[in-house]
Parts: sequence; structure tokens; C-alpha cells
Amino acid sequence: MENREIERKWLLKKIPDKLEQYECLEIEQAYLSSSPTVRVRKENDEYYLTYKGSKRWEGNNEISHTEYNLPLDKESYEHLKEKRDGNLISKKRYVIPIENGLKIELDIFDPPIAPLVVAEVEFESEEEARAFKAPDWFGEDVSSEYKYKNSYLATH
Repeated sequence: MENREIERKWLLKKIPDKLEQYECLEIEQAYLSSSPTVRVRKENDEYYLTYKGSKRWEGNNEISHTEYNLPLDKESYEHLKEKRDGNLISKKRYVIPIENGLKIELDIFDPPIAPLVVAEVEFESEEEARAFKAPDWFGEDVSSEYKYKNSYLATH
């Protein structure tokens, strides 16, 4: 299934209290290619192959890209993850609902990426993404910094 992913990403000043009250996803992902981005992901008990392509740039910022997700079975996921480039990424994702139906996806990475913690918010439009005012506990906006992309983290 294709969709256009419009998101922004931040480092955090502090992690919110009582994360256990939010939905938590156990995520494991492996990158088969970083250009184009092809990854396999285990999200709790669901498995996917994702292709990310056709990026849209505004100035130096990548603000959106197309994304295709295809379901996988566990055996296919296990087979493909062994063919990865670099590290297997493992993280806990807390889904925190906020105003206007938006959700913060708070990712707490396991080693070797730990102690990195980032927050992402996905938007319906590029205008909504540009207009978003981040909560006070968000830090630096790193949406355009390549070194915070999961595909980069897996190989560096």
C-alpha cells in the first residue's frame, strides 16, 4: 500500500513521566538498502517490508516521501533481516495522543543506538507540518538531519 509520509522529528529535553499509560510497540527493523530505502520491520507480532522513495524537498529539508508497505510473514522477515546492512535496530515506541488527532511517536532505542531518544509526529499535509508547535519538552528539530534517520543509524 502506498502513502505519502509527512513527518518531523525532534530530540527531547526530557522524557515524559508515566510512559506506561501509553500504547507501546516493540519494534525491530533491518535495512536491506539505504538508497533507495528498503527495510523489514517487526512491530509487535506484525511484519512488513517497506520501500521509501520519491522524496519532496523544500530548501534543504526533506518534508515528505512516498512509502510502500507490504505485509510479510514471520519466516520471510527472519530470512530477510539476516541480509541487512549494518545493525539491527531495536526500540520501544510509545504512542502519545495530542491535539487535533495527532500522535507523538516517542522512540527509545536499545543498544547499540542507545541512549538516543527521538519524537516524531506525522501529519496529513505539509502545511500542517510547518505550522505545528512542538510541546515544551521537545528539544532540537532534527527533521532535516540525515544522521537521525534510522537507515543511517543502522549503518553508522
